[in-house]
Amino acid sequence: MDILIHYYDICFAYVIRIFMRIATNISASPDEIRHIKSRDAGRTIKVHMYQPSGSGPSPVLLNFHGSGFVLPLHGGDDEFCRQVSQETKHTVLDVPYRLAPEHPFPAALNDVEDAIKYVFTRPDEFDLTRVSLSGFSAGGNLALAAASSLFPPDTFRSLLAIYPVTDLSSGPASKTAPARGDFAIPLPVMRLFDRCYVPSSFDKRDPRISPLYAQADRFPRRVLMITADCDTLAFEAEELAQKIEKLQGWHVVSERMPGCSHGWDKRTRVGTPQYEAKKRAYKLAFDMLNEQSS
Repeated sequence: MDILIHYYDICFAYVIRIFMRIATNISASPDEIRHIKSRDAGRTIKVHMYQPSGSGPSPVLLNFHGSGFVLPLHGGDDEFCRQVSQETKHTVLDVPYRLAPEHPFPAALNDVEDAIKYVFTRPDEFDLTRVSLSGFSAGGNLALAAASSLFPPDTFRSLLAIYPVTDLSSGPASKTAPARGDFAIPLPVMRLFDRCYVPSSFDKRDPRISPLYAQADRFPRRVLMITADCDTLAFEAEELAQKIEKLQGWHVVSERMPGCSHGWDKRTRVGTPQYEAKKRAYKLAFDMLNEQSS
């Protein structure tokens, strides 16, 4: 029975991928494409780089795209990455990672760890006292998990999590949005993504899978948490922000964008409230990076 369910999940995941390729036109224009060596023999990680003006070692932001851990959406954060490089003088590495169901946990997190370790081997290129992480949706989960579980405290200057999933231990059916909106991730799709990403042999309360259960003092001292009013992931992300915010000496900015759904910033139109919310969210990110660069 488990084999049949897994086969069904794989088939459904491929159908969704085909649909997303048709519906989504991702066009990224990085300044450079770099191939980072993976821990797996003969394999590299294809990273998009966005470079600021200026010379000398620059602060660096590693960004991880959304995907539901399943969808090949690398390059979808092109606008955000370009604006970060221009507004904050950070070099941005937009990092892809292996996807489920072919590569379930911990494959994606391994790729995230390999990319971060690569940065720390290049002091002539990057200012290693100013390394930050960002991530959208599943990428936010990976950024939070890497910062809190894979590296020592104070490794990173800041962390920007934008509508992240923080708790995979509670089923999608138990999650509700603060408000109703015109878009919601269908419940069967959320269940599929969860099953594809986390093998049944793993405890979903493992902080590497559900960062909500990590010790609060393991996170960077500067955290930005952006949530969306019509997103079923909003409450769990805000719960994590509140948990970190209780610590003395931590600076946490948590803001919920009204009238916005999960992934809203990728499909906004100029002049809409959602477009203004995107500008607000991105500015909060720039402000946090500029603050920690001083």
